[in-house]
Amino acid sequence: MEYSNLKTLDIIAKQPHIHLPTYTLRALMKQILEGMKAFHSTGLIHRDIKCDNILLHSPPGSGRVHAKISDFGFAKKEDRSIGLTYLAGTLPYMASELFQDKIIVTQKVDLYATGVTFYRLLTHKYPINCASYEEQKIKIARMKSIERHPEIKDNLLWDLISKLLEFDPNKRITSDQALQHPYFTSPEAIADISKEQQDLASLAAVAQLEGDSSITEFDKEPSFIRDIVIVNLFIRIQNNKQKCEQALNLGIIDLFIGIMIEYPRFKVLKQLSYQRDIIEIGIKSSSIQQ
Repeated sequence: MEYSNLKTLDIIAKQPHIHLPTYTLRALMKQILEGMKAFHSTGLIHRDIKCDNILLHSPPGSGRVHAKISDFGFAKKEDRSIGLTYLAGTLPYMASELFQDKIIVTQKVDLYATGVTFYRLLTHKYPINCASYEEQKIKIARMKSIERHPEIKDNLLWDLISKLLEFDPNKRITSDQALQHPYFTSPEAIADISKEQQDLASLAAVAQLEGDSSITEFDKEPSFIRDIVIVNLFIRIQNNKQKCEQALNLGIIDLFIGIMIEYPRFKVLKQLSYQRDIIEIGIKSSSIQQ
């Protein structure tokens, strides 16, 4: 597996009490779709796209975060002329066509799994989550489409995700089509680009001029950039939760941990109960000094 220093997308998907800023979510989705586009250009199908197989990595000192597709153990060449000899993938991420009697696997299964990944980042749930293959097959057969979750309030965002979660693979959009969706190209999307993204893009451009050969065109495009601060926030809170659980297991009581982390345009206040203890996580808007 390729090296990453910031864990995987699971660090975000498994923390429902924190919501990604819209510009961070948009940049993350663009990175993943661009990665899928590049991978599919080789003619391969990944067959196991999921949160745990999207690595997060920050080049040291850059302040930027890259999403990397990993774990190619199930990857195969696309061949529409033959049926599937064995199933691969993780059940909640498996496309509807994988539950048909005659299964022809195309790259569209990866796009469905990408849609599930985005859905989970937003809702912290799976659109369909049954205990077995047979149960999921029955449920999909009874459904016409994936229902919109109340957490997904942005109409353009839901339109994009619903097109990725389309049950008919012939109607499901490709990664290239997804990248051209108004969710990424509309005036609202352009206006949502943060100052932090613009600053990091400028720094990348300067670094390239100074001879940094690792800089890509995406590093200089603000809409693709994710700030390391927000990912570190998820990791820090996850680590503190684990420490609290360990402390409780050791019998420590009256435990109180307050985390106050400042971040521009980003507010979260959530109380979590751990037996008799309360962890308060407060995040207030203002600039952060790393």
